[in-house]
Amino acid sequence: MRLRTLSIAAAATLWLAAAIPMSAQNRWGANYFPNVPLITQDGKTVYFYDDLLKGKIVAINLIYTTCKYACPLETARLAQVQNVLADRMGKDVFFYSITIDPEHDTPAVMKEYAEKFHAGPGWLFLTGKQEDIDKIQKKIGLYSAPDPSNPDGHTPNLLVGNEVTGQWMRNSGVDNPKFLARTIGDWLSSWQKRRTDVTPTSYADAPKMTLDRAEYTFLNHCAACHTVGQGDRIGPDLAGVTAKRDREWLKKFILRPDLVLASGDPVANDLFKKYKNVPMPNLALSQDDANVLMEFLSRPPGTKAATPVPLEPHGSYSTVLPKPGASAAAVVEPYLRVQEALADDTLSGVKDAAMAASAEAAKLGDAGKTMESLAAKLAGAADLKAARESFNSLGNAIITFAKASNSPLGRDVSVGYCPMLKKYWLQKGTKVQNPYYGKAMLECGRLTAELPNLAN
Repeated sequence: MRLRTLSIAAAATLWLAAAIPMSAQNRWGANYFPNVPLITQDGKTVYFYDDLLKGKIVAINLIYTTCKYACPLETARLAQVQNVLADRMGKDVFFYSITIDPEHDTPAVMKEYAEKFHAGPGWLFLTGKQEDIDKIQKKIGLYSAPDPSNPDGHTPNLLVGNEVTGQWMRNSGVDNPKFLARTIGDWLSSWQKRRTDVTPTSYADAPKMTLDRAEYTFLNHCAACHTVGQGDRIGPDLAGVTAKRDREWLKKFILRPDLVLASGDPVANDLFKKYKNVPMPNLALSQDDANVLMEFLSRPPGTKAATPVPLEPHGSYSTVLPKPGASAAAVVEPYLRVQEALADDTLSGVKDAAMAASAEAAKLGDAGKTMESLAAKLAGAADLKAARESFNSLGNAIITFAKASNSPLGRDVSVGYCPMLKKYWLQKGTKVQNPYYGKAMLECGRLTAELPNLAN
């Protein structure tokens, strides 16, 4: 009788385990992922777990549409992975690109961005409430703490996973597209979708691989957006580009495309407009990288280097950006001089400008005391890091004062916002000049004429 009871209990346990979906049995299921609402590029509300993850194989990355650095390259690489996966997209594989700047990245903005990168079925671009997005990125391990000393700012990570089996992996979002497609499409499905019409080849019979540094550099850094002789992609076909463009200009553009574009260069502006306002990202390439790329682009398509690539001595390139104009607002005017200096990675003139701001704030009486003390603290900053921290506090105080008193900041003054650091600043001019990153990521962020509400 006891054995019969145990058999019935065991059978009931097995039946119950079979009846419960595998997703509910693994720890990476409904009890782990936040089920917060998001909005697609088409304006449809979806729930993160119920609609996007449950029962699916997915790839998730974080972007923001005003990013001029890692995000465009990451999105272009994911577009290549989409092409490799082909008709599996939207059927058993799904991509989700979630903005970290929902204030700017509305569904309409996300839709336009998706179209620039030829996003097809199964690839959603998502926005929502900042607090919900923060909750998602921290829970899935893609959150990057704000760090002004990191020249990359946003880390291009890609989370891939199978919610049913509980398999999850974090990859580089700019890795080889075929490798990423194989990881997403085959490994995550336990190789159930692998091709069976191909006869395996022994490693002993594999052809020897000759590594061509120049070709490798192009494939690693440029192939997500460009081809050589195979037509335009997200950016132009580069066949013959060394004959069409001035070679010195081309090298400068490879090294610092953001600064060349910001300088008002007519060629850079024409390319920017022609290719749907997708900026060439600053990849932080070295002079050596630029030299080997120039050599590679000088060859007939498909040929290898006959001799090793010569490397020239390291040089430097800088573009003088338009300086912001003067401000009429008493406190803001010297503050803007500090913003200029920090954007240029210098403390030159910061102390005098900060003391002037403190003196002007003192004239406002009790209402200006916070700005007065913060400006005085800024004047005593010993290095760029300390100056930027004090500058942020002073800027927030000025914005809060202006918002509460409805007082003007001065003619043509805009509010800048850095989505990576979630910090604001004031500046003049139409080109973003990020004082927190300086030259490392000068154009990181966006401008707006509206004052944020920093009281909440």
